[in-house]
Parts: sequence; structure tokens; C-alpha cells
Amino acid sequence: MTTHDEFKDAVSAYQKQDYKTALPLFINAAQQGHADAQFNLGEVYSNGEGAPQDYAEAESWYRLAALQGHANAQFNLGVMYEDGQGVPQDYTEAEKWYRLAALQGNVDAQFNLGVMFENGQGVPQDYAQAHLWFNLAATTGDASAIEARDIVAGMMTPKQIEESKKMASDFVSNRLKAASIWG
Repeated sequence: MTTHDEFKDAVSAYQKQDYKTALPLFINAAQQGHADAQFNLGEVYSNGEGAPQDYAEAESWYRLAALQGHANAQFNLGVMYEDGQGVPQDYTEAEKWYRLAALQGNVDAQFNLGVMFENGQGVPQDYAQAHLWFNLAATTGDASAIEARDIVAGMMTPKQIEESKKMASDFVSNRLKAASIWG
């Protein structure tokens, strides 16, 4: 059985709440370097579904997946560092993981990064950067991001708003170009 097949069987068992079957399949696939299996093991330990809740164990599996570029794992690591969940609270570390996920288009990470820049948590307070990240998250229609973007815009000059909008447009354009190259 391939690692991918093992992962698929683990997901199927997990969805049926057959944790006794799912957990060893996830573990084996994760130990073979399967990023989605590593992420899912992080979820298992973070949520305590199929195994006892263990944030330190969740963090280690999320980290393995995150280091392979798994955006959701990067986002979850950001949350763990922001909240001090299983790791010491560290806004700088949270910002790092949020940024990696946000650059891949993770909307929740974009929103949280906007909050960090708005509040100066782990980064210098910067309304233009906050507006940029809220604006990117808002492109999906996320109501909270739209509201946050509009609130931050009220603290900015029209020139700053235009610069922030241009940065957001450039970001989206560059992502689309990259996607077409890697297709």
C-alpha cells in the first residue's frame, strides 16, 4: 500500500469516527513524510479526537507539515504561537507562520496578519500593512475582513489607502502569474 493510499484510508476511517483504524494509518503516512497526514495528526492531537489532546504533539506534527509548505499547518502554528497553546506565546513567531500561510492565499492567515499589524503584535503597528492583509482577505467576501479593512482605512490617508490597494493588487497579480507558470 502506498503512503497516499494509506492516507486516503486514514481519512475515510477518521470521517467515520473509526479512530482506532485511522490513527495508526495517519501515523505511518506522517512518518513517511506525507504533509497532509502530518497536518491531520496535528488536528487529531489538537482536538483530542482519536488520541488524547496534546498540544505539544500537535505542534510537532503541524511543524513538520508547515516546513513542507502546508498552508493550513502554517496557519495553525501561527494560532498556537499567538495564543501560547502548547508553546510559549510569541507574536513574532506567530507572525512568521501567518505570513507563510498568507502568502499562499490562506484567508484566515491574511486576516490574522492584518490584526497583528493593526495592533502592533510581533510587528510594528502599520495601518497600511493591516489594510493590505485585510484587503486580501476581503477579496473572498469575508465580512469580518471587509469590516476590519474599512475600520483601518478610517485611520489612513487617501494616499496610504491607494498604496495599500496597489500592493494588494500586485500581490494578487503575482500569485496569478506564479499559478499559471506552475499550473
